[in-house]
Amino acid sequence: MSEEIKALNFIEHIIEEDLANGLPKEKLRFRFPPEPNGYLHIGHTKAIGISFGLGEKYNAPVNLRFDDTNPAKEEQEYVDAIKKDIAWLGYKWENELYSSDYFQKLYDWAVLMIKDGKAYVDSQSSEVMAEQKGTPTQVGTNSPYRDRSVEENLELFEGMKAGKFPAGTHLLRAKIDMEDPNMLMRDPIMYRIMYAHHHRTGDDWCIYPMYDWTHGESDYLEQISHSLCSLEFKPHRKLYDWFKDNVYEYSKENYPLAPKQLEFARLNLSYTIMSKRKLLRLVEEGVVSGWDDPRMPTISGLRRRGYTPNSIRKFIEKVGVAKRENVIDVSLLEFCIREDLNKTANRVMAVLDPVKVVITNYPKDKEEWLEAENNQEDDSAGFRKVPFSREIYIEREDFKEEAGNKFFRLKLGGEVRLKNAYIIKANEVRKDQNGDILEIQCTYDEDTSKKVKGTLHWVSVKHAITAEIREYDRLFNDEAPDSHGEKDFMEFINPNSLTVKTGYLEPSLAEAKVGEQFQFQRLGYFNVDDDSTPEKLVFNKTVGLRDSWSKQKPKPQNNQNQNKPNPQQQKRSAISVIQQFGKKYTKFPEEKQLKAKAEIQVLAKDVSYDDLEPLFGTAVKKAGTRIVVLIALKELLKNGLEKNEAITEFIEKAKEDKNDILVAEASDI
Repeated sequence: MSEEIKALNFIEHIIEEDLANGLPKEKLRFRFPPEPNGYLHIGHTKAIGISFGLGEKYNAPVNLRFDDTNPAKEEQEYVDAIKKDIAWLGYKWENELYSSDYFQKLYDWAVLMIKDGKAYVDSQSSEVMAEQKGTPTQVGTNSPYRDRSVEENLELFEGMKAGKFPAGTHLLRAKIDMEDPNMLMRDPIMYRIMYAHHHRTGDDWCIYPMYDWTHGESDYLEQISHSLCSLEFKPHRKLYDWFKDNVYEYSKENYPLAPKQLEFARLNLSYTIMSKRKLLRLVEEGVVSGWDDPRMPTISGLRRRGYTPNSIRKFIEKVGVAKRENVIDVSLLEFCIREDLNKTANRVMAVLDPVKVVITNYPKDKEEWLEAENNQEDDSAGFRKVPFSREIYIEREDFKEEAGNKFFRLKLGGEVRLKNAYIIKANEVRKDQNGDILEIQCTYDEDTSKKVKGTLHWVSVKHAITAEIREYDRLFNDEAPDSHGEKDFMEFINPNSLTVKTGYLEPSLAEAKVGEQFQFQRLGYFNVDDDSTPEKLVFNKTVGLRDSWSKQKPKPQNNQNQNKPNPQQQKRSAISVIQQFGKKYTKFPEEKQLKAKAEIQVLAKDVSYDDLEPLFGTAVKKAGTRIVVLIALKELLKNGLEKNEAITEFIEKAKEDKNDILVAEASDI
């Protein structure tokens, strides 16, 4: 087997085998079949990526087919939203189709099945039929109507279609086997009476086909070669094949290709609800503002939050195609958007919790427009001008009256560099009657060549523009909110999932357009929300510069030993733990690397530059140690540590290394 074949996922292996066994490549055809009863969510992106990805790989057509068989729950709004989401992700479908296109053909086939004694009209209530169906360990019992004559069944079925009977009085069932171990094979329902207006066929029909009858036959009519679905449909495969085999006998001359159903593990994401029914409840009960609320896992919500198509496609690529269910940590999704925006988002300055700084030796009426780089990751991004004046805002947390030597920001008597500007020294503070700081009195130094450890972002008070800033956290504070059988998932709603504040921004953002994305330096990635207007800017926080959630997650405890802490573990310093990670980092799988990285970022707050600097000379073969040092170093730089020659040399040397992970980390600084 070639190296190329070895790298294939299990679905691609099956397709390659089918091609090797005589299936013409031009017969390959795939589809994505959403039901238009809600908005697509992040879980659907895996199915979208698999089907459309195969289409791209094999240059095969992919249909977008809406399985619209339940008019009581389906709406044109959902159809339009689904089309918009798939197009936004960058995928193109061959044909836009609907199961309702096939209602007449499905009806005709059902009539043929009645004539062949393979379907019958049942006139019992749904409750009675449920009792007769049995259990997984107890066989079912036949309906008393199972042996109706073909003539009576045809007459009743035609009467159902003509609207002669009330809803619930009759059903059409397949006649298979009430003792089959697979309960789905115990005379499943094919049609029910439903007097509901359909978004496409109007009131033409008052009987509607069930999903299991419609889905496979729609695949067959479209001559889909491989019908891809998630694992929960694996028990349905036997019924899928039974229906397919029967209609194949009726139409094999016109439709020679019988589709093959394949199942893959669906995408499960931590701290996330994937049920459209439960997502609808969040909307209806006003927990969120709508399907596109930036806290929702819907594609429209992620788009509004600031996620990019590239980041979502990269996430699906990293998740991969598997046969077994597992839960993916949401931090992997957040990692993908950080990685993408780091390359594309322009850097700007914004202050979200301001304290005023007055530079007492700077002339009152003077102002300067200083040059600032837009994105050091993009040589084509260019530069912009930012105004500087006597009074500026900095973040309140960037100043302490007294602080230790690990605090690289502003403190009384200490100096810091203002990003793209001067070095300032804090001399005194002015407070209100409650002791809260009103302003910090500073002096500036025009000699910017001096070495100082900290760098702060800032905004000129007289030039600042205001904006509404919406900071989002995870909607649920439980890793699996819908897994607690005795509790409603709504009990795990995070009450602090949205915080609204006023931000003070540099004036270059006055013309920012809806959807534009920026890195607010040292704060995170933000985009302009749909609610934004020229008169009132609104920004959403897409994601922070690092994973802060790992700090909040409770540490698992061993009940037997929770009162007996290990003295050796207590004594281990943060830098020694980081070094320990370095010994195995390159051997970790990607998901474990991400978790280790998040932990190192937290540990870095207890590490000083003096701890890291001796490790800059680590041997070339110890790539893992250099990677973890880079991760920790980045946190110190984000928190105000000033770059020096040793840091620059360490980073540049890492960029030239043969280890891809090390190069990627170095390029991210």
